Amino acid sequence: MDATTIALTLLSGGVIGFVLGLVGGGGSILAVPLLVYAVGIDSPHVAIGTAAVAVALNALVGLIGHARSGNVRWNCAISFALAGSAGAALGAEAGKAFDGQRLLGLFGGLMIVVGMLMLRKRRGVENAQVRMTRANAKQMLARIVPTGLGTGLLAGFFGIGGGFLIVPGLVLATAMPLTLAIGSSLVAVTAFGLTTAGSYALSGLVDWVVVAWLVAGGVAGSVLGRGVGTKLAGHKRVLEVGFAVLVAAIGLWVIAGSLGWHGS
Repeated sequence: MDATTIALTLLSGGVIGFVLGLVGGGGSILAVPLLVYAVGIDSPHVAIGTAAVAVALNALVGLIGHARSGNVRWNCAISFALAGSAGAALGAEAGKAFDGQRLLGLFGGLMIVVGMLMLRKRRGVENAQVRMTRANAKQMLARIVPTGLGTGLLAGFFGIGGGFLIVPGLVLATAMPLTLAIGSSLVAVTAFGLTTAGSYALSGLVDWVVVAWLVAGGVAGSVLGRGVGTKLAGHKRVLEVGFAVLVAAIGLWVIAGSLGWHGS
């Protein structure tokens, strides 16, 4: 890697980490387009595999902090992660077999959908005492397993963390409050990322040098993002809306690129 590519990779990681620190999620969906259009990775499949590793590592770091704060409901989170990991493995295999440019086009479409979903206000049911017990396990698993499987399929296919789907999925399936859902979702994000990354790595579709620089930039960016986020805490909804619009706009750009419209 030359100095320019290293700088662009560090900057891309910084952007992803900054967004994660600022709005608390969604940054991982920027990883693939940044790797393709900023860093210059030619293969969409290598970009997806590389992004999956970075997503998993970032989620693991975040999970440690949430676990220490008691914001993880382990039984629910592990059940969701196990079901979703099976889906992620299937999704990753399907993604690798898919034409790269078409995959990018579908990814752009997903970004537009995600942007629209993020414009909706999230509502969580305040039941901080939620637990999976023998009495309610069957009922909760009936909701957790299919939701986790479907989310994992998307995460594996596109090489994303899927937190934007996991969080509302956990709220719907378990009635846990948003704070716990965000913390618990990182178990699944880590599991999905590792599953997808493992599949792509076995096929030689991960650029480990890029991973190292991307994560280094992400660490610095997340620190900065958390600091700015604290100062702008009173305007969090404005930040979320702005980011949602940005994601949708980038999605349109990605679709245009997959169709060969850039520079035409």
